Amino acid sequence: MAKRDYYEVLGVSKGATDAEIKKAYRKKAIQYHPDKNPNDKEAEANFKEAAEAYEVLSNADKKARYDQFGHQAFEGGGGFGGGSMNMDDIFSQFGDIFGGAFGGGFSGFGGGGGQRRVKGSNLRIRVKLTLEEIANGVEKKIKVKRKIQAPGTTYKTCTTCHGTGQVTRITNTILGRMQTATPCNVCGGAGQILDKKPSDADLQGLKVIEETVSIKIPAGVVDGMQLKVSGKGNEAPGNGVSGDLLVAIEEVEHDKLQREGDNLHYDLYISYPDAVLGTSKEIDTVTGKVRIKIEAGMQSGKILRLRGKGIPSINGYGRGDLLVHVNVWTPRTLSKQQKDFFETMQNDEHFQPKPESSDKSFFEKVKDMFS
Repeated sequence: MAKRDYYEVLGVSKGATDAEIKKAYRKKAIQYHPDKNPNDKEAEANFKEAAEAYEVLSNADKKARYDQFGHQAFEGGGGFGGGSMNMDDIFSQFGDIFGGAFGGGFSGFGGGGGQRRVKGSNLRIRVKLTLEEIANGVEKKIKVKRKIQAPGTTYKTCTTCHGTGQVTRITNTILGRMQTATPCNVCGGAGQILDKKPSDADLQGLKVIEETVSIKIPAGVVDGMQLKVSGKGNEAPGNGVSGDLLVAIEEVEHDKLQREGDNLHYDLYISYPDAVLGTSKEIDTVTGKVRIKIEAGMQSGKILRLRGKGIPSINGYGRGDLLVHVNVWTPRTLSKQQKDFFETMQNDEHFQPKPESSDKSFFEKVKDMFS
């Protein structure tokens, strides 16, 4: 099923301010909160949908990429994007949004206790991709160093927060008694503290390992785009949930092709005899080599468009084109025989410039390229 527009989910316009987005999310979150809708699957789905929308629209970088590329900026297959958020993700990241509306605690759907689960830290890596890999999509296997719970580590319930991960304080104000909940400063909000650990673990019971992670990268990604592999960041101590692996895309410069959005540009140099007599040339594309025909009388600056030979749209709107820019190479040195020939032809009517209406000027070509 196609995802709904994030602005529609929260009921705000594209020009909404950060405060308006936060207010709209809090309203939706309270409406569909698990404490108000126990065992309600539809409410659970709406609650997660609102959290996913807020995760993107509350972040300036993610919001900008969503406005440009839509849902494909974060999904693209392979488990990327906010759609993989679970209840622990939501409460860990956005728990402060709810304030004291539910007493500072979260029960979860199905009445599963009041313990708050902490999320492990995210990891960030940079992956270099060639134009060919970007055009076709690719699966990369990357070695990542991440923290996991060391075998043999045990935890016990925090005696300060009694496993809730939060400490409730009641203060007297001119408006009456106010109750606030803050993360427990002893367990860091995990609800558990270290009991026993092996010698190779740190003070949280975690150890560093090297793991090979498979990353499916969809076709059409752009330089600077960030993808997310859920659960492949650092683990959290106790019963927490793992952080995410954030993958930044870096596009490797191609030696012959230049990218402009979904279109590609190729500079083809031909000799003066080839331009006069016509020929065929083999050129590089992101899907292999192709042979194109050069018509007799080809003019320098002519642009040949190979439709569908560019980069696939990240939004699924087909593929871009390959624009071949024909450049007639003028020799700088000539033999006496060659020079005599061109001197003879210098005043010949066939060698006099006679541009036709179909021969566009440089500025018209530039205008066509950007239209």
